Amino acid sequence: MLTIKGFTRMALLLALLPLGAALLPESASAQPGASAVPFLLIAPTSRASGIGESGTGTVDDASAIYWNPGALAFMDGQEVSITHANWLPQFQLPDLFYDYLNFRMHIDGIGGTIGAAVTYLNLGEFTLTNSSGPTPIGTFKSYEYAFTVGYATKAFDDLGIGLNLRFIHSALSPIGTESEKGNGIASTVAVDLAFMYRPEHLNVPLLGDLGKRFSLGMNLTNLGPKVTYVDAAQADPLPTDLRFGLGYKILDDDFNSLQASLDFTRLLVRRYSDGTSDALPKSLFTAWGDGGFRQVVVSGGMEYWYGAPRLLALRIGYFYENPAYGNRKFLTFGAGIRYNIYGFDFSYISASQDEPLSDTIRFSLLIAWGGN
Repeated sequence: MLTIKGFTRMALLLALLPLGAALLPESASAQPGASAVPFLLIAPTSRASGIGESGTGTVDDASAIYWNPGALAFMDGQEVSITHANWLPQFQLPDLFYDYLNFRMHIDGIGGTIGAAVTYLNLGEFTLTNSSGPTPIGTFKSYEYAFTVGYATKAFDDLGIGLNLRFIHSALSPIGTESEKGNGIASTVAVDLAFMYRPEHLNVPLLGDLGKRFSLGMNLTNLGPKVTYVDAAQADPLPTDLRFGLGYKILDDDFNSLQASLDFTRLLVRRYSDGTSDALPKSLFTAWGDGGFRQVVVSGGMEYWYGAPRLLALRIGYFYENPAYGNRKFLTFGAGIRYNIYGFDFSYISASQDEPLSDTIRFSLLIAWGGN
């Protein structure tokens, strides 16, 4: 019988991944192990991480394919970006890292914008041994990745709708436990449905016309079949997530802009004490029976830009999770610079030392061309 040297480490990583899924409004941490492939919940870019892991109602770059694919409908030109982060730095595991690559391009001929993204989480290398002795007989790498393609178009001048298709692969271990015939490798597919509302004119009593300042978005992500590692009876649900976001431009003149972002996120997964879980679409409704709105994660922040066009950015945000469902609370900070078609963003999470995400740093590089 083969065993895995370092299994305790792997178990720890898998248990903490929902906690480390740092956008993580997604209350995956509210129910550790509630879903499979929680790496899909990791906030992928430094810019959004700097404003509290939010962006559903404000995103205006290629990362919209994650935050809100409906926002792609309002973008022209092309953009490519890449993000890297050493994940869960508190555990000092150099081979635990996260990479994210995405791309968008507006195509007049199809009346909309396409996007694509690759998400990769490396969990490190593990050693195989015989159960009869500690002698190593081989090694394997543990990792997970997802490939996403999306399309967005305007249903109306102020309403964009988007759709994503996603392939997900999880390779945790090439062998199973002594009592199982399966292994820790599985693949599945998922879809996202989203919209973004950015009105040209929106007259609100006492507030006046909020057009071109207010935005609202919603994204229902990771709708798909369960992930099966061993057999269908033990399949785990995807981290289906409902995100609702608001945005408002507090200041917007020739050289200065200040925008506020606020997200509300709820993981729509229902797992019971006996290990079973509801499948879609039932889980979209039954999940609310476990914690109700107390499992809604609130995140938000503000982003300031100076320059015409944008030149320098400063960001600050806050992430809050109910103490009974994860209790993650942390401040985020970020900065950015744009020069010609190039951009660089940086973000930092400030939290208590017992928070796995404490001191997480992300770096993002981007190139955008051909648009406004």
